Amino acid sequence: MSQQLAARFLSVRRQSETLAKPLSEADLTIQAAEFASPGKWHLAHTSWFFEEFVLRPVGKIFAESENYRYLFNSYYEAIGQRHPRAIRGLITRPGLNEVLAYRHRIDEAVNNWLEKGISPEQAAIIELGLHHEQQHQELFLTDILYNLAQNPLYPACYSLKQEPIAKTEVAGMVAFSGGLQQIGHTGVGFGYDNEFPQHKVYLEPYRLASNLVTNADWIAFIEDGGYENPLLWLSDGWTTVQQEGWRMPLYWVKRNDGYFSMTLYGLLPIGMAAPVTHVSYFEADAYARWAGKRLPTEMEWEVAAGKQPIHGHFADSGIYMPVPSNAEARESLRQLYGSVWEWTASPYVAYPGFKPS
Repeated sequence: MSQQLAARFLSVRRQSETLAKPLSEADLTIQAAEFASPGKWHLAHTSWFFEEFVLRPVGKIFAESENYRYLFNSYYEAIGQRHPRAIRGLITRPGLNEVLAYRHRIDEAVNNWLEKGISPEQAAIIELGLHHEQQHQELFLTDILYNLAQNPLYPACYSLKQEPIAKTEVAGMVAFSGGLQQIGHTGVGFGYDNEFPQHKVYLEPYRLASNLVTNADWIAFIEDGGYENPLLWLSDGWTTVQQEGWRMPLYWVKRNDGYFSMTLYGLLPIGMAAPVTHVSYFEADAYARWAGKRLPTEMEWEVAAGKQPIHGHFADSGIYMPVPSNAEARESLRQLYGSVWEWTASPYVAYPGFKPS
């Protein structure tokens, strides 16, 4: 088990540095908004996690540990005081090279510890740390995009080696019978505490669209006056539309020759067959109403997802942007996994019987 975990540990840790490699120190230090952390902070924070929760309990700490404990803690109140999130972009020191050196020292120490053999409880903490780091890899890309999108030159972070292939297909509706259904984590394999416990819910029969909403669908919504019709919007949503001047998704630009979007590959023409991204809950809800439909509930989505193979467009493809649906896919619900986060109509609340770990 330790050998497999060690290989996975090094693979996940290297992926974070692979994402950072094409970027300059300035790119990795800026923070364009309170919610968008610097890339350098993500690299340091994910390393601090392993030091704090894996190495410190066995007596392994480094000279800079107390300073880094203050700078790179995120929200772990029990650990102590921490640097304010809103000004993480002011942490110009330690520099990028120092942060990378810190990462490598943590990697070496954890790897040496793994070689000696660890308990199942210790392995579970490392497994949690790896999922935590993969979450931060997603955040890294999200935050880098937002930070660099503030540059009017629309700089590219990466080179797009292959354009996603667009395949035209007609979306349909897939029926689900409803009834008494089980949702929640089965207990087999890794799970976050908020995925437990497994429990039963009752659902009326329902249908889900076979494909995600595409950019072409969204342009039809825009050009039909979707952002100008208050009857489509929840009250708070319509207020936000007016206050923020929303007229299209975040990162979109309209020019005489069409719609474009800022991506991790710079400003690109909108891919009409690709799923729409960077829309708020209010926008998703308004679009569904315009289309004569509604957003699914979390319970409906989870039951439907449980009947599908875990297959989709993930980060290991090396293409860090949504791609069109594969018209040859066998799944009844295409693009259910990967590509984008999906809105549901449900509030985020604990499952019955939830206990924080």
